[in-house]
Amino acid sequence: MTVFGVHTGLQNTDIDALRHLWTRIEDAGFDWISIWDHFYSADFNGYSNHEAVACHAALACHTTRVRVGSLVYCAAYRHPAVLANAITTIDHLSGGRAELGLGAGWAEPEFAAYGIPFPGPKERLDLLEESIQAIRHLLREEVTNFSGEHVQLTEARCEPKPLQRQLPIWVGGSGEKRTLRIAAAWADGWNVPFVAPAELARKRAILHDHCAAVGRDPAEIRTAINVGLCENEAALARQFGKVAELVRPGVLIGSPDQLVQRMGDYIEAGADQINIAIRAPWDLSLLDLATEATDQLR
Repeated sequence: MTVFGVHTGLQNTDIDALRHLWTRIEDAGFDWISIWDHFYSADFNGYSNHEAVACHAALACHTTRVRVGSLVYCAAYRHPAVLANAITTIDHLSGGRAELGLGAGWAEPEFAAYGIPFPGPKERLDLLEESIQAIRHLLREEVTNFSGEHVQLTEARCEPKPLQRQLPIWVGGSGEKRTLRIAAAWADGWNVPFVAPAELARKRAILHDHCAAVGRDPAEIRTAINVGLCENEAALARQFGKVAELVRPGVLIGSPDQLVQRMGDYIEAGADQINIAIRAPWDLSLLDLATEATDQLR
């Protein structure tokens, strides 16, 4: 069964507005709500952005039914043991509804502004691969010993354990050589934003090739796509700013029937989950439009 969710940006808004939005999403019948992990606005047009772990916890406390996820935490921003303990607490706050997404990080201006080293892709992906292994062990094993180039754990414990025996861990990203291989080896789900259905199908086939190489059943890994939603071309530019052309292949534009067709294309391409990615100022009429479309697909 396809899961339908909403990915909520934390920029240029306030907590009361976020709470109101999360209530509307849950009441509309969506299955999932997630937050992102940035220090500045994602298009770098502003600096107002709420912190991700705190908002993830607030989301867990404010909702009662939806899965509460993160797409995705940057592995370079927090030590994996810190993140493992945080997501465990969020799972308890939510009553066992939390999911954790991890990525290598890409927002170089944030790294530079905060003095966080921004090495090349290989080193960032090495850190991601070590972090996901360390977190996986911390969440699922009594004691963890891990010795990597970037992460070292000695007789480490994460207690209490999450309420979920196997809290789902996602990898986010589109890199075909390393990111998809890391997802194949260690993740329970793979998330990619703003690609067209045909591109999703092509990358998913590469993921499955990596699964074969590491001896993993691809059915164990869920595929999720983040898509934008706009009423017209002018709204695309307003909502996404400098990155409008970059995200255009993965933005839904049109009537409910057109949205149903496009979402159906993603499902045929292998999407197990479709998340509508939105950011402030919220256009709740678009949320109603998405609700109408997803209701037809259920």
